[in-house]
Amino acid sequence: MKLRPEQLHQHLRNGLSPVYLVTGDEPLQLLEAADDIRRSAREHGYSERQVMEAGTGFDWNSLGQEADALSLFAELRLLDLRIPSGKPGREGGQAICDYLERPVDDTLLLVTMPKLDASQQRSKWFRAIENKGAVIQVWPVPAAQMPGWIKNRAQHHGLQLSFDAAQLLAQHTEGNLLAAAQELDKLRLNHGVGNLGVDQVMASVSGHAHYTVFELVDAALAGNAARAVRIIRSLRAEGTPQPVVLWALGREIRLLTEVAEAMQLRQPLAAVFKKHGVWQKRQQPVTDCAHRNSLASFHRLVSLLARIDDAIKGGSGIDPWTMIEQAVLRLRRHQRSARHPV
Repeated sequence: MKLRPEQLHQHLRNGLSPVYLVTGDEPLQLLEAADDIRRSAREHGYSERQVMEAGTGFDWNSLGQEADALSLFAELRLLDLRIPSGKPGREGGQAICDYLERPVDDTLLLVTMPKLDASQQRSKWFRAIENKGAVIQVWPVPAAQMPGWIKNRAQHHGLQLSFDAAQLLAQHTEGNLLAAAQELDKLRLNHGVGNLGVDQVMASVSGHAHYTVFELVDAALAGNAARAVRIIRSLRAEGTPQPVVLWALGREIRLLTEVAEAMQLRQPLAAVFKKHGVWQKRQQPVTDCAHRNSLASFHRLVSLLARIDDAIKGGSGIDPWTMIEQAVLRLRRHQRSARHPV
């Protein structure tokens, strides 16, 4: 049978199969799925464990020998077979098939390996495992689903993250589930269980940085070009991830765009501020910045953000930090005399 990672827990509660294959190129899910099987095996009395690393020069005869060998204390055993290459080869494939033709009642076989190519999934040994036991294939989480994955995992550990906080952490870890899980562990250690927002996440991912991206946003809103550039260069020197800076600027520019649109239509701004969760003390600086820039200029900034994202991903060959400076400097305009009521 084939199982998705999220189905494994319920499957293990219903009993163990004689053989499991855990495969994929997402390290955290691979590790946790295999650990779940090992934990369940211990709970079912498999107290003895034999680890076998099938690297270069591995003697595949040893798999059968281990299966045939009696446990020293006549206990249930787990054979933990690891295949780093993801390809057991002809000899290894035959050894796995031979083992499954005469499985041993007191032995459970767990096979872990990286992502399999199409030819391996059509192999005789793969089909044998699929028929006799369970195959769990893990995949990287798509970027669009990362905030949801982070929120769900946080909730499982007693943390309630706001969507913006989860989005910030997703940007910071760039799809690396292991890094995201480690950041959540750090947040739980520092803050305990409960609700967490952007401020706590930013403080955690920024470490001991002299400046934060929030200070950059505040300087940009105020039109303080010299301070904004100084902060950008400090963030760069301290190794602040570019996606985190882009996330903070993007969130603010999208807010400013909506405020400018409401101003142009002579609509009250309260609904926009409520939608974006803008605190009272920040509403006037946002309003001032939106007032001294045109709606068209914000649309151009949104386009520039897309180009910065492309540069971060290596698509343009242009230095993203230079483009970030350009984006911030575009907010520096002479303020008009009138103010729009908040």
